[in-house]
Amino acid sequence: MVETIIEVRELKKHYPVKSSFPFKRTRQSVKAVDGVTFQVQRGETLGIVGESGCGKSTLARLLNRLILPTEGEIKFKGEALAAMDKEAIRSFRKSVQMVFQNPYASLNPRRKVGQLIEEPLVIHKAGDKEFRKKRVRELLEIVGLNPRHAGRYPHEFSGGQRQRINIARALALQPEVIICDEPVSALDVSIQAQVLNLLKELQATFGLTYVFISHDLNVVRYFCDRIAVMYLGKIVEIGSWEEIYNNPRHPYTKALLSAVPKESPFTQKERLILSGDVPSPVNPPKGCRFHQRCPFAKEICKTTVPHLKEIKNHAGHKAACHFAE
Repeated sequence: MVETIIEVRELKKHYPVKSSFPFKRTRQSVKAVDGVTFQVQRGETLGIVGESGCGKSTLARLLNRLILPTEGEIKFKGEALAAMDKEAIRSFRKSVQMVFQNPYASLNPRRKVGQLIEEPLVIHKAGDKEFRKKRVRELLEIVGLNPRHAGRYPHEFSGGQRQRINIARALALQPEVIICDEPVSALDVSIQAQVLNLLKELQATFGLTYVFISHDLNVVRYFCDRIAVMYLGKIVEIGSWEEIYNNPRHPYTKALLSAVPKESPFTQKERLILSGDVPSPVNPPKGCRFHQRCPFAKEICKTTVPHLKEIKNHAGHKAACHFAE
């Protein structure tokens, strides 16, 4: 039976923009995430894609409660995060971990690797010193590193090894969900494949659920079960990777896919080139937020906001477009 582990409803995160003259009054806000609704099933990998500035990383931090939402609701295993007390939040922190984009900036350069991996265990008072030391050695072995290197500093490792250290730290408390915020974008292609394969092995071994954020559509296609496409703070299309790649219904999704390099120089591929720039998240367009760049926009797109609706005869495939059918 399918179990929903994370449920998000009408989630918003607005950052106020303050004027410096004459009085520091809040007049506008940056709508980083603006009304996002989706679910994550236990054991699956949900990929979130979109161009820079669409709100992917903000959404990741909201899911991990690193920042608080402006509006909306996040539920973890049926319980709303906003209603949790301190003990429940502490338990939630153990269950939902995060792997950040930059494998070096997310590690304290002044602390040894063993200390960095042990830190979550110390914070949550997991076992005595000997147990924690043994656990650190186990985690280093699990991610393919030598346990004897626990006494080294982060700068003594390569980029791929540092990301393995980050993954080991995320696994320390035996989480149920790991949020990966572009975990391989800063790595070489060959190292990317190694880290992705490691994440797949860990998912099979420990039954992990991933929320995987990326701008690389080839990586998402290889790694994810379902894909959510974001544009200007909203999800414009969501479905299985087969549906998204073989039967995209939103013009923005089609434009993203057409920009992926061809697998062979001898194959013909139609390009959908978008005009104009991404509108400002401070003052997004009325109606469909994509209509200013959409080659298929009609009058209704300028006035009426399209809602995320399921495509007929395509269960689980949803698109926020007036002409998705």
